Amino acid sequence: MKIYNTLTRTKDELKTVDEGQVKIYACGPTVYNYIHIGNARPLCVFDVLRRYLEWRGLDVRFVQNFTDIDDKLIKKANEEGITVPEVAERYIKEFWVDAKGMNIREATVHPRATENIDAIIGIITELIEKGYAYPSNGDVYFRAKKFREYGKLSHQPLEDLEAGARIDVTDIKEDPMDFCLWKGAKPGEPFWESPWGNGRPGWHIECSAMAGRYLGKTIDIHCGGQDLVFPHHENEIAQSECANGCDFSHYWMHNGYINVDNRKMSKSLNNFFTVREVAEKFGYEPIRYIMISSQYRSPINYSVEIIEQAKNSLDRLYRCREGLEFAIQHAAEGGEVPGFLEEYKQKFIEAMDDDLNTADALGEVFQMVRDINKLVAENAGKATLEACLKGFMELCDVLGLLYVQKDDSLNAEVEGLIAERTAAKKAKDFAKADAIRQQLSDMGIILEDTREGTKWSRK
Repeated sequence: MKIYNTLTRTKDELKTVDEGQVKIYACGPTVYNYIHIGNARPLCVFDVLRRYLEWRGLDVRFVQNFTDIDDKLIKKANEEGITVPEVAERYIKEFWVDAKGMNIREATVHPRATENIDAIIGIITELIEKGYAYPSNGDVYFRAKKFREYGKLSHQPLEDLEAGARIDVTDIKEDPMDFCLWKGAKPGEPFWESPWGNGRPGWHIECSAMAGRYLGKTIDIHCGGQDLVFPHHENEIAQSECANGCDFSHYWMHNGYINVDNRKMSKSLNNFFTVREVAEKFGYEPIRYIMISSQYRSPINYSVEIIEQAKNSLDRLYRCREGLEFAIQHAAEGGEVPGFLEEYKQKFIEAMDDDLNTADALGEVFQMVRDINKLVAENAGKATLEACLKGFMELCDVLGLLYVQKDDSLNAEVEGLIAERTAAKKAKDFAKADAIRQQLSDMGIILEDTREGTKWSRK
């Protein structure tokens, strides 16, 4: 498999630190509110990455953090008159509602910043002892310019980064480029004891500490949104490599931005949507479909039209599954495994091995659907259809799709109406049959007459 590595700006062949195992760290949400559709993209994309690597036989150790102490959480707690831990607990629970709705698998570990204060203090202490960091007025800062490779991820010269840095008017920092590792406590804020006084960790240091604790000093893949390249991931590299004296991550994967109606998503533009808001109107699975229907590094444009298209595409996949399941129940014994199943599987692998190209991989799944539907129409044997269902669902599962199971239960009234309609058709009372069909439609039940019998589905 080749991955586009932000660090090298090339597609690099994936070679892991430990043979047979992949160590992945993914930056998780700051839990002060519901996640928005921009958060949904890395969740879905890197869930597929993990699923795919495991499907290919690798042992994946996947770590995704929760930032549960931050200025935003403190502000939210003050606004609502509750504690920061209460804010964090509430929105971690809400995160899981949305994540499970989009079929995101739990990480191997979901560490929280507040559970890793000792590890954070340990890495800061190491940086101070090595001369890469310094205490100042209760804070601790990292000397960015002391790390000679600073800027290697964002590929910007130090002078360009310096020009964009905020110049502090105080004398707390030695240099405008220096960034905070530890923030001295302010009145009314949560704090922890440290050698430099009471305070709390800066944002960047928590990920370095948690990646090191749960994955080791050198990891295979670090991933997140494109907006994290600088300064967050750039600072993670500097902290980790200066503290540990070795490479932090061999591969860096960053997904592209999401626009809304061809404009950058922004609260100020009133085009900012949470996953919950979108799911209440359209369901969760269309959100997941949109997030993986384009190559992950490309920008995505979200609109009502596009999510409706996603629903239609999913309907086509579900109809294929339901058609297969129905046909298998009525098929004659016999048949053989169609050769096209392996062909599409190999093309699917080729697409995914080319920098996780889920767009092309989905294309192969839809080509498979076309050929499967032909076999269903031709009344293929049971063994043939069962092989098709297994092969089709195998690829859909790698993408995390088709996870909603059909409700096969019908109440007595609906079953009675279907039986009554069948009897009316046999008696050639087509007016009555049509009236019952419309009645069922009004109840949310769609009927389809086939040679094998009447199929039903819910709207």
